[in-house]
Amino acid sequence: MQHIIQQLEAFSSLSNTGWQWSVALALFIGTTVLIKIFKVVIVSRLKQLASKTETDIDDMVIEILGNVGKAFYIVTSLYVALKWLHTPEWLTATADLAFIALLVFEVISALVTVVNFAARKYLDDGEGEGDGNKQNDALINMVRIVAKVFLWLIGLTIILSYLGIDITSIVASLGIGGLAIALAVQNILSDIFSSFSIYMDKPFEIGDFVVVGASAGTVEKIGIKSTRLRALSGEELVISNKELTSARIQNYKRMKKRRVSFMLGVTYGTSHKLLKSFPAIVKEEVKKIADTQWYNCYFKSYGASSLDYEVIFFVKSGDFEKYMKTIEKVNLAIFKRSEKEGIEFAYPTQTIHLEK
Repeated sequence: MQHIIQQLEAFSSLSNTGWQWSVALALFIGTTVLIKIFKVVIVSRLKQLASKTETDIDDMVIEILGNVGKAFYIVTSLYVALKWLHTPEWLTATADLAFIALLVFEVISALVTVVNFAARKYLDDGEGEGDGNKQNDALINMVRIVAKVFLWLIGLTIILSYLGIDITSIVASLGIGGLAIALAVQNILSDIFSSFSIYMDKPFEIGDFVVVGASAGTVEKIGIKSTRLRALSGEELVISNKELTSARIQNYKRMKKRRVSFMLGVTYGTSHKLLKSFPAIVKEEVKKIADTQWYNCYFKSYGASSLDYEVIFFVKSGDFEKYMKTIEKVNLAIFKRSEKEGIEFAYPTQTIHLEK
């Protein structure tokens, strides 16, 4: 054995003896085998233990370990082996940079996995389900994206700092350029900040029926830059978030009840008895319909061709479709009862008297 070592020490290549090359090769193979054992045996064992526990944290740890790429294992083994050899400065610097870059990449990836895990935990929880919380879910997804961008920027900063680049000077030199860019994208930034305002203030949520100026529709998606509505006629309306936060919004979904007011005109030939009993007839028919709240019906005026009554009641729902269907039921019920009582509804007529 000693004779072999002497022969290896006598051999020299690239400023390293044969013995150093042998040790470096052994370190590379040994590190690779250890990593393989760790990944195959230990991680597999952890998966078996995790399947028997109720907590999700161990699943997250296993996911982090499983996501470590092969490139990191290979570079780690080479890095350990190269540390035993005499190498040129450029090769040492390259190896250090590659190892640090991959290490930062894996650490940031692990932190991103933690962020994704926390977001999934919230969205899968009972508080993150249902139509009432879709807006909260969208906010969580947006925060997750911002967190990822922030983490990767930190990773890039660490690598640049390791290279000896002065980050402060770069930021200072980009000051004027950053101002120009900010001015160019100020409308986009305004929409983004407006989206955060919508998420925090919650003037409407996904599924609400809203009216914004001359536009009306059901909210389908609240994005970073714009919000999408589905109009009653079927088309999709895309409105910028900046416009939404500066406009007056009518949210009909949050109405507990809707007021209904309309005029009914009966003919001048209707008897006094029927005229007097007509409000009670209308009241009786309206109260038979579900989800209605009676208010009043009174003889309001003498029209050009009719005796006019104003009918007022409430529909105890904010849903537009239910509101319209309830009005339809009330109209049909009043018409049927009036037909039964012999009350005729007026329509525009004109009587002409001819004299001989």
